[in-house]
Amino acid sequence: MTRHIEFERLYNFRDLGGYPSGDGRTLRWGRLYRSDALSKLAGEDLARFRALGVRTVIDLRYPWEIATRGRVPESEGLAYHNLSIEQRPVDQPALGAEVEPVRFFADLHAEVAQDGAGELRQVLELIAADGNGPLVFHCAAGKDRTGLVAALVLALMGVGEEDIVADYALSEPATLRMVADGVAGGRDPQGVWPGFGLAPAESMRMFLAWLKDEYGSVEGYARERLGAGQGLVEELRTRLLE
Repeated sequence: MTRHIEFERLYNFRDLGGYPSGDGRTLRWGRLYRSDALSKLAGEDLARFRALGVRTVIDLRYPWEIATRGRVPESEGLAYHNLSIEQRPVDQPALGAEVEPVRFFADLHAEVAQDGAGELRQVLELIAADGNGPLVFHCAAGKDRTGLVAALVLALMGVGEEDIVADYALSEPATLRMVADGVAGGRDPQGVWPGFGLAPAESMRMFLAWLKDEYGSVEGYARERLGAGQGLVEELRTRLLE
């Protein structure tokens, strides 16, 4: 099976299937996808997307991003949800060269995990709900907000830390290609923060370590911060594992 699904206008559309859980099962292929902004879908790309049979789209962007750049094209039978998990917008391309990327992204994940608890719980509930799959969640580049959701879901499925970190790091080549193609908020790529587009593996390791320090585990975070009990976790596992 192929993890990266090729589109002309999307850079970071991936299937989360195939990762092993801690109980001998694996994540189902063709059930859960992650992506950059689906508002770019058109023509053959849109036909290719519709052929995947996606029933539910979760858009993690701010409403103003959607108003400015659009949303996934409407399709019969496609449910759309906007759950903006980030509360404090950061203009990453405009950051100064002195900002260190590894610490920045680790802190950003922790901030969103705290601020967006209500929305993150709703994301998990939608993924767990019967009849919502196949499902894709996305933000603008499919790296930070999307990467956080992917990490939480994979961890709750019992996927090992190295696989979670590796999945996060897979976004870097795709996002750097976006920057190289000039997709950096209209800015000249030469003037963009050097950390923009990076997905440092160590950032995800630091974030997972922070969750463990604060809550004992990712399940502890889901239970204590998100109010997501064992029942919701088991529903997720029923939907996603085989």
